[in-house]
Amino acid sequence: MLFNSYIFIFVFLPVALLGYFTLGRKVSGQAAIGWLVLASLFFYAWWNPVYIFLILTSILVNYFFGLRLSSSPRKWVLTLGLSFNLGLLGYFKYANFFMDNLNRVVDTGMSLETIVLPLAISFFTFQQISYLVDAYRGQTKEYNFLHYCLFVTFFPQLIAGPIVHHREMLPQFEEEDVYRFNVANFAAGLSIFFAGLFKKAVLADEVAKYVAPVFNAFGAGDAVSTVEAWAGVTAYSFQLYFDFSGYSDMAIGLALLFGIR
Repeated sequence: MLFNSYIFIFVFLPVALLGYFTLGRKVSGQAAIGWLVLASLFFYAWWNPVYIFLILTSILVNYFFGLRLSSSPRKWVLTLGLSFNLGLLGYFKYANFFMDNLNRVVDTGMSLETIVLPLAISFFTFQQISYLVDAYRGQTKEYNFLHYCLFVTFFPQLIAGPIVHHREMLPQFEEEDVYRFNVANFAAGLSIFFAGLFKKAVLADEVAKYVAPVFNAFGAGDAVSTVEAWAGVTAYSFQLYFDFSGYSDMAIGLALLFGIR
């Protein structure tokens, strides 16, 4: 589910906002946070429902290690936590790579089943590694589990970052005002979101039309002039910039709609 898709803008986002502020006003802040966690997990599962178990396992294990490190900062506990995270990341990102190279070196036919890289595994893994390191240094406290879940899964920054620090995010979830609708935050959030949407849908996607012909021609072995090559490379640079800049603006704007900076 992309930020610039119709189903996100006209279905998912309105439902997520309505549930969040309704529960925050009529029930409690905890209920609103629970709703936002469920919405974020649904957003993540939209790509591949199987990997919902992966991110939930990662959250549970890291929260457990964080509690242990906050109460008893032992180096072996930190080592176990880091090993778990790096092992998870290494398996999904590099297991097939190492197996392929091992086969080339020793001339064997060993193989693994094709491992599909889970979305956002780098982002939510490194975000939690930083949390464990700070817990070991005594720079965290025992945060509410539901708040920690939202810290990891918050959908505006889940898929492509930015990787946020717990000191920037978790204290905000403890403020009661964040669960109340704020006109100023909502107006600013919409403005920033639509500015990012313009960068992505108009600027980046339109510039991409000038990139593909040049790269496709080069890939097919056709002759590409110096002017065409420079035009393609320059257009690609602008495409990347507006794509990432647009996404960042959309993420900031979406978070602000929920009162989160």
